[in-house]
Amino acid sequence: MKLTILGGGGFRVPLVYGALLTDRAEGRVTEVVLHDLDDGRLRAVARVLAEQAARVPGAPAVTVTTDLDEALRGADFVFSAIRVGGLEGRANDERVALAEGVLGQETVGAGGIAYGLRTVPVAVDIARRVARLAPDAWLINFTNPAGLVTEAMSRHLGDRVIGICDSPVGLGRRIARVLGADPKEAWIDYVGLNHLGWVRGLRIAGRDELPRLLADPDLLGSFEEGKLFGVDWLRSLGAIPNEYLHYYYFNREAVRAYQQAEKTRGAFLAGQQARFYEEMRDPGAAALDAWDRTRAEREATYMSENRETAGAGEREADDLSGGYEKVALALMRAIARDERTTLILNVRNGGTLSALDADAVIEVPCLVDANGAHPVAVSPLPGHATGLVCAVKAVEREVLAAADSGSRATAVKAFALHPLVDSVNVARRLVEGYTEVHPGLAYLK
Repeated sequence: MKLTILGGGGFRVPLVYGALLTDRAEGRVTEVVLHDLDDGRLRAVARVLAEQAARVPGAPAVTVTTDLDEALRGADFVFSAIRVGGLEGRANDERVALAEGVLGQETVGAGGIAYGLRTVPVAVDIARRVARLAPDAWLINFTNPAGLVTEAMSRHLGDRVIGICDSPVGLGRRIARVLGADPKEAWIDYVGLNHLGWVRGLRIAGRDELPRLLADPDLLGSFEEGKLFGVDWLRSLGAIPNEYLHYYYFNREAVRAYQQAEKTRGAFLAGQQARFYEEMRDPGAAALDAWDRTRAEREATYMSENRETAGAGEREADDLSGGYEKVALALMRAIARDERTTLILNVRNGGTLSALDADAVIEVPCLVDANGAHPVAVSPLPGHATGLVCAVKAVEREVLAAADSGSRATAVKAFALHPLVDSVNVARRLVEGYTEVHPGLAYLK
């Protein structure tokens, strides 16, 4: 079985390959093709993978290419993990937004819109090529903003594109752990959009244990989200929000923390990874050791400004291992082998959330089998959550319209309508600022 990874020179690719090495069942991946526009990054990551595979008999063969059509042709699965504009682009997204006093995070607010505007045209081109060159392939989208990009690709691939994120999985795992339950045995009632969802229940042996958690302030304040949002706010909500909702519920504090930080997250990662890839230019360097060191630092500093603002302290050791690669492989196995499972995924709504239309991509529990991912029926969100979901989905639709038409006015509308952008004039200045620093937005006229 052939797996193609787009963005194959990306820093987190070894996580995916490492997970593949533990998958010894029949029908597993035998060939991995890494595609990237940067040949140097491709070679660096290939070195890490070679060291990972050194002691694993029958490890999937790895090839690298900068030819997109060659990479896609004959693929059974395609993992899309591209970063249009690189980490320098992310740093610019943050800098331009913060200069206007609004959030520049890569998936939330102004930064997420800018990232989406330059990513969607590339993602649409990829989707069209997959439809032509590998029509039977399943595309699993890692690329942020994951919900928006998945929806753009679904217009060309239908339900054969599925978006993934490890945030809901990590949240469910933390809640189960604090309740003393096995996360594998828990049903997580999670509903929303990517990076904009809420856990409203966690059932173990048919019993919803979330009320017990909400009723116990000591338990509720003992894990990441309790520390981040505060016990009183979680009890007011009657639900546990995805960590990214901290940018909405505590926006002023988050913006101030990012403005005061020595470096933005994008600038930090750009410098950190540049050092790694530079180290890989030395043929004698231990590639896997260098990658492990860099990854550990990356995970430990994740959302550090938010945790500092909330006084949440450092991340728990159990939360430093990532997890998106495990979600991706579980999804791939379920489809390839018809191993039915339940995963929280980004898929087309159908009739799942009545407040949104059928084609809107949402993030919900899905039953997965050989025919793909099927969203599970869920109860409606409360009014405050429905309002936020509808507002952000409307912004995503304006981003898609701007990417399709090249309309600068529509791009301004996307920024202006976002709940975290507080002025049409700010929206206009954001579009001006982003088009100046991003060549990939030259299409906006």
